[in-house]
Amino acid sequence: MFNRKLLKELNEWKDRRNRKPLIIRGVRQVGKTTLVDLFAKNFKQYIYLNLEQFSDKKIFEDSVNFEETLDAIFFLKNASKNIEDTLIFIDEIQNSPQAISSLRYFYENSNNAFVIAAGSLLDALINDSSSFPVGRVEFLALHPVSFQEFIFASGQKNITDAYNITPLPRYAFDKLNEFYKIYSLIGGMPEVINNYLTEKDLSKIKAIISNLVISFKDDIEKYAKNISSQNILRHIIEHSFFNAGSRIKFQGFGNSNYRSREVGEAFRLLEKTMIIKLIYPVTQGILPLIADKKKSPKLQIVDTGLINFSIGIEKEIFSTSDLSDVYRGRIAEHIVGQELQTLSSIPSVKINFWVRDKRQSEAEIDFLYVKNGKIYPVEVKAGATGKLKSLHQFIDTYKNKLAIRFYSGPIKIDTLKTKNNYKFTLLNLPYFLCGKIDEYIEWTEAQIH
Repeated sequence: MFNRKLLKELNEWKDRRNRKPLIIRGVRQVGKTTLVDLFAKNFKQYIYLNLEQFSDKKIFEDSVNFEETLDAIFFLKNASKNIEDTLIFIDEIQNSPQAISSLRYFYENSNNAFVIAAGSLLDALINDSSSFPVGRVEFLALHPVSFQEFIFASGQKNITDAYNITPLPRYAFDKLNEFYKIYSLIGGMPEVINNYLTEKDLSKIKAIISNLVISFKDDIEKYAKNISSQNILRHIIEHSFFNAGSRIKFQGFGNSNYRSREVGEAFRLLEKTMIIKLIYPVTQGILPLIADKKKSPKLQIVDTGLINFSIGIEKEIFSTSDLSDVYRGRIAEHIVGQELQTLSSIPSVKINFWVRDKRQSEAEIDFLYVKNGKIYPVEVKAGATGKLKSLHQFIDTYKNKLAIRFYSGPIKIDTLKTKNNYKFTLLNLPYFLCGKIDEYIEWTEAQIH
């Protein structure tokens, strides 16, 4: 059990007067229950309700009104009815429509209560406004463990302290690079992280990840409409790992005979479970960034470690000196995307990428990062800065002053010119500093000015 960054936001929620019941979103086994268990240490009483358990589910089903529900919770959990000192956590809430409805009354009739809920496939319920208390709950997203959380969990204070210095001391580069190689290999699922930090044995990781993938498949099948739907979902999960980081087409996905419509429906269902994200490109480099859903999306899996061990490239990653050399650079780009995604706890926020809106043009920027109303083009590339052709085209069009490149080398600031003689600054950062992008943007802009 180790601290997560989301604890800070939970404490901010706790201190707000106008708080609403909180729903924590996240893929199965991403650590939601463990997070709330840690947060519960701030309360005198902690009531845990697991609605996969009949006795806990029955509390909501048997009560005739909200007051009886509240009384039953405290009575059956042997707790004193002291609402202001109690955290109530309703886990697997998707199993009880009555429990979901009760969130409305926690807000309207007992808004001094501290109530957190979690569950799977909640997007489907959210879209059904007749059963979901829209406007009476708030949401936070829990992502896989970030690199920053990983080094903190390792307990090596000297590495954590160095990581938090901006700019990073040169003497810390090699050590953090070693740590990042491990992280980029195993990913950020909590069970995997815990096992590695305890055992330091990479040979056990494959079995853990295999079991995680099986549990995802078994869980998602509960929501399939029929056997045909189950087969499509299984096919997509199995082939998604091989296509992660690539732009995909629904028609015939994974060398299948499945049609675009049925594959699209299956992908959207998988998005609701948060196992995958479909990232549609933007074609303009100005705010607001609007995704073009007529174009092919890029496939982002919840965790890069799942990809590595599912497609069998773990040895290649472990032996490489540059992540961009593995799997045509897709793993490097994917894990940068994963790290950028962890920077937002808003469930609806997605990372962005840009493509040039011209036929027979292959210009593409890996990510567009937005901070304080500014857009920063981000590339994940090895090699010389002069080879960043798409970046130069983007900057010629939109006149950005600062761009960012993640690569295997040290921190470096370059002043460059495009073919049209437009001058801009390129901030080169090692992969492992992706989670610190905000701090390094501020630091670089201070250097420029």
